[in-house]
Amino acid sequence: MKDFDKLLEQYAELVVKVGVNIQPGQVLIVTSPLETVELTRLIVQKAYQAGAKYVQVDFEDEQIVRSRYEHADDSTLDYYPVWKAEMLEKFAEEGGATLFIKVPDPELYKGIDSQKVARSTKAMAQARRTYSNYTRNSKISWCLIKAPTRAWADKVFADIPETDRIRVMWDTIFKMNRVDGGDAVQNWHEHLGRLKDSYEKLNGKRYKSLHYRAPGTDLHIQLVEGHIWSGGASQTQQGTYVVHNMPTEEVFTMPKRDGVNGYVTSTMPLNLNGQLVERIRFTFKDGKVTEFTAESGEEHLQNLLATDEGASYLGEVALVPHDSPISNLNRIFYNTGVDENASCHLALGSAYPTNIANGTQMTNEELLQRGCNVSLTHVDFMIGSAELDIDGELQDGSIEPVFRKGNWVI
Repeated sequence: MKDFDKLLEQYAELVVKVGVNIQPGQVLIVTSPLETVELTRLIVQKAYQAGAKYVQVDFEDEQIVRSRYEHADDSTLDYYPVWKAEMLEKFAEEGGATLFIKVPDPELYKGIDSQKVARSTKAMAQARRTYSNYTRNSKISWCLIKAPTRAWADKVFADIPETDRIRVMWDTIFKMNRVDGGDAVQNWHEHLGRLKDSYEKLNGKRYKSLHYRAPGTDLHIQLVEGHIWSGGASQTQQGTYVVHNMPTEEVFTMPKRDGVNGYVTSTMPLNLNGQLVERIRFTFKDGKVTEFTAESGEEHLQNLLATDEGASYLGEVALVPHDSPISNLNRIFYNTGVDENASCHLALGSAYPTNIANGTQMTNEELLQRGCNVSLTHVDFMIGSAELDIDGELQDGSIEPVFRKGNWVI
C-alpha cells in the first residue's frame, strides 16, 4: 500500500506541475467525481504547495445527473443557469485554471431518451460559448485527467475478478501516465519532447492533404492553408505551458472545412455523453457528413449531428501510431480521453484556432472564411488500426507515405 500511496502522490504532483501547471497566485477549480476524493485531496495539497491562491473543488455524482433525465419536467431540459456560465467567464478573465477528472460511466444513460441528453448538452454549450472560446483559444489553463471509478473499472476490466478491478485500473492509469517508473515529471518532459519532434517534422512537410485507406475507409482530407501541427504541451496566452489531456500520445492539426471527401469507419466504440455508439461509418462530400450509420447507438449520433451546422463537419485530424503505449495495452477503455490516444482519430465539430496561423486573433466569421470549422460541439472518434495506411500530398503535388500498417513512415 505504501507503493500505491507514493505513486498516487507522484500522479497528483505531475497533474499540478505539468498538466495544469499551476502558477503562484493562480486560482484553480477542480471538478471531480465523489469516488476520486483521495486523489482530489492530494491535488489540492500539491496546488497550494505550488503557490495557488485558492482551490475550489466541485464534486459531481453521475447518478444525480441521471436523476434529472429520469424525473425532471421535460420542458426544463433546455435550461442552463446563466449565473454559472457568467461565473466561469469571470474566472477565466481573471486567469484561473481548471482541472477535470473526467471518467463518465460508459452506460450512464442506458435507457434514457437520447434527445433529452442532447438537449441539455446543447443548452450548456450555448450558455458556455464564451467560456469555451477561452479554452479553445488557450486563454486559460485547463487539463483533463483520469482516475478509477467503480462503473468505469467494471466496464473496462469485466474479464477479471471484481475485487481486483479498481487496483488494476489504478495500475493502468499510472502506467499510461508514465508514473510507474522513475521521476514522473522528468518522464513527461522527455515524452513531450518526442511529441514536439513529431509535429515539427509534420510542420516542415506542409502537406496539402492526407489520404486514409483501411477496411471500411477511403477518405481524402485537405488541410487548411497555414495549418499548424501541435501536440503534447500547449502554451497559453499568459505564456504558461500546460497539457490539456493526460495521457496524451497524439499530434493533431486542422482539416479544411469543405475539403473532406470519401468514407471512414470507426475502429472503437464512442462514449458519447454516457451513451455508447459502435461501428460508426460516415460518408463526406465537400466536407459535410451526407450519410451515417452505426451498429448501435445510431440515434445518439443523429442527435450529435443535429447540434448545429458545424457538427456535420470535421474540426480535427489527429495521428497516433498503432505501436504506442496505450494501444499496446490491447484494451478498449470506453473513454475518449484515453482511447483517442491509442488510435488515429478525427473530430466532428469545432476546430482549435491554435491550429492555424493567427487563428486566436480571428472572429468566427474570419475562421470560417479561412476554412476552419466552428461549432458548439467537438467529438473525437477513433479510426486507427494496424491496417491503416495514410499518404501525404506535398505542395508540389507529389505523394509520399506517412503511415503504413498503422505506424509512422516519415
